[in-house]
Amino acid sequence: MPATPTVSASELHAAIERIAVAIEARHGRDPKALLVGIANGGLELTRRLAARLKLPTGTLDISFHRDDIGRNPIPKEFVPTRLPADIADAHVILVDDVLFTGRTLKAALDELFDHGRPETVELAILIDRGGRRLPFAADFCGITLATQPGEKVVVHLDDKKPDQDHATVRPAAQ
Repeated sequence: MPATPTVSASELHAAIERIAVAIEARHGRDPKALLVGIANGGLELTRRLAARLKLPTGTLDISFHRDDIGRNPIPKEFVPTRLPADIADAHVILVDDVLFTGRTLKAALDELFDHGRPETVELAILIDRGGRRLPFAADFCGITLATQPGEKVVVHLDDKKPDQDHATVRPAAQ
């Protein structure tokens, strides 16, 4: 039986709008601001934020920086790191769908700093589910969910049918 959505499309859309408004309030149309989506979960969210904010975007492939690479091999299809500009002295806003332990963010920072030294790095997260094991916090957060360690938050942002967007909380084994 499929999991019942925990977060509806309308709730996700409102959360994305809140994130966009907060980023715009802090950065306006700053030419040094860049949105960089963490592959794969942050890519559609980055696209939607960029459409609203008109900021340059990039992607970050963290595959080779993951600390669980031995247990989770690199997928055959991956999105390579592509940055829209030199990140030296840029205001980089990393974008991802879910923040949990912080390990993905650690890998993202390692990959990002392989390409230069930005002036600032901020984090935009659609759903913060708690459970941090590393000392990271989102600068921009759409939704905070209380979850258990044995659960997994799965976000589905449909690039063709946004009315089908949803997020579910399910046992990690699913």
